[in-house]
Amino acid sequence: MRGFANILIGLSALACATPALAQDDEGQEIIVTASRTLAGYRGDGEPMAVAVKPAPALRLRRTADFAVQSVRIIGDTRDEAKRREEIYAMLKGAITLAGKHGVELATGDYIVEPLTLANYRNLTLEEDDNREDAEEATFLVKTPLVKGADAKAALDRITNFVKAVPAVGRAEIEAEGDLTLSVVGPDQYRGQIIDLVAADAAKTAAKFGPDFSVTASGLDRPVEWSRVGLTEVSLYLPVSYSVVPKP
Repeated sequence: MRGFANILIGLSALACATPALAQDDEGQEIIVTASRTLAGYRGDGEPMAVAVKPAPALRLRRTADFAVQSVRIIGDTRDEAKRREEIYAMLKGAITLAGKHGVELATGDYIVEPLTLANYRNLTLEEDDNREDAEEATFLVKTPLVKGADAKAALDRITNFVKAVPAVGRAEIEAEGDLTLSVVGPDQYRGQIIDLVAADAAKTAAKFGPDFSVTASGLDRPVEWSRVGLTEVSLYLPVSYSVVPKP
């Protein structure tokens, strides 16, 4: 037991070595399209170092916080001013209706921000490449998930909401792409992940006897993630450890 405590203390100390690196996503809701890997890019556009994902025993598997669907409102009224007014009016109607269907509206490709009656007109309209005199507003519709949540039920909630949004003029609403997931504040799970690493390291070190100890690296890096099911994500640190003889 004392050996396990020493390992846990050592790993925790390493995790606190450079805490600023671990706080970038604290409290923010993050889209999980497929995975955030160390060969990708951080939210500020800076590249991350390449590393191998840790073994499943060192990863925390949990239900995502939200199921997320990309949705767009497209309008093709020839008069530009009228077309835009119809799109924004339909978007306003969607925001007003969302709560009745157990969904929320948001924006963002990586970090999710609420889309509300106070800011919906800040949403930029994009030209539709396939239709002349057409513009579209693209946003997210999300619904909360709980442990054991049914992905189909979440999708049905979003689908029923999209169908219920009243049309305005020639504006139309439609879902696009596949259902994805989001996690709020991934770094809040750092302690639980370190516990997994410490337990696994202690178990492994014990097999080598009292003359061996553990050294670890990667605990100062941001929490990473990947999607591992219809409603579940895997959270982990890019950590590796070695069992070495004590000096």
